[in-house]
Amino acid sequence: MHTWTAPPSVRPAFLYDPMADMTHPAHIPTTASLGEATAVRRGHWTTSPLGRSNVRVGLLALGTAPLGGMFTHVDDAEAIAVVRRAVELGIDYIDTAPQYGHGTAERRVGRALAAHPAVSAVVSTKVGRLIIDRAGADTGIFVDAPASDAVFDFSAGGIERSLRESLARLQLERVEIVYLHDPDDHADQAIAEAYPVLERLRAQGVVGAIGVGMNQTAIPLRFVRETDIDVVLLAGRWTLLDRSGGELLHECGQRGVSVVAGGVFNSGLLANPAAGATFDYQPAESNLVDQARALAAVCAHHGVSLQAAALQFPLRHRAVAAVLTGVRSVAELEANVAAFDLDLPDALWADLDGALATERAS
Repeated sequence: MHTWTAPPSVRPAFLYDPMADMTHPAHIPTTASLGEATAVRRGHWTTSPLGRSNVRVGLLALGTAPLGGMFTHVDDAEAIAVVRRAVELGIDYIDTAPQYGHGTAERRVGRALAAHPAVSAVVSTKVGRLIIDRAGADTGIFVDAPASDAVFDFSAGGIERSLRESLARLQLERVEIVYLHDPDDHADQAIAEAYPVLERLRAQGVVGAIGVGMNQTAIPLRFVRETDIDVVLLAGRWTLLDRSGGELLHECGQRGVSVVAGGVFNSGLLANPAAGATFDYQPAESNLVDQARALAAVCAHHGVSLQAAALQFPLRHRAVAAVLTGVRSVAELEANVAAFDLDLPDALWADLDGALATERAS
């Protein structure tokens, strides 16, 4: 087992902020309207700190749910090639979780990193689910998963066991970041029992930063207000199309908690707003497709792609430290890096906000 050295340093979604005065199309949350816009940060190699921790991550991070065979098979060689190419391109933050292929993604990441022991990268994983082998088990959306169940466990012992097993799969002695993963139905236990374990591990220097990873905002708000986490991994709730994370991001900015923005394509609609596209892994409603197409039209007018705007939008909020995107192939990875590094015109953002407001009012 080698040490991976860090660099110095499907639920319903609300389409608008839950606050009543934010539900009208004229009140679409923007970084400007919230008073929290930041200068555009260029380049996937640029790093940002996570909260008050000493951990720094690149602005573009690699997500590995697809490398666990989410919906579609990915073979070992392709998955390992994706991780290796990400390292070659200078992506220094790789996120994974036991749930992703029931350990498959972690094992693939571990094999890829073991081949590059001299390269520095930040690795995050998640706790809150244990992978229990069971013959004939239904592995759900993860087609590359071994026969097993992913069982929620936010007890202190479950958290410690989850992290030990993740480190073994990753072939690592430590990870820099650990997230509590999807405690939607276990929030009280996660705060009372699981969080103190991570807080202790951080104090001991076993991990560098701790947080919560979810695709909703209410429970992350509790963590930001009731605990001392460093980071929230927020999937799908601060995107070009879904700004419902505005209140959470504002609170994070006020309290010095960083946000890693995932799900920036809303599971596909902002990558290709065609009929049959998905939003939060379900067929997108026609009004959402119309809104995404209106955004695409604005991007075309400015001579840029919708994908580039979707990738760069979250970083316009000062609380966002990184954008996390998952890919299934080296080609998808290289396309995302190229789109992320494009210079986009400043006028684009106001035009996108205006088009979204107009479409929602129609």
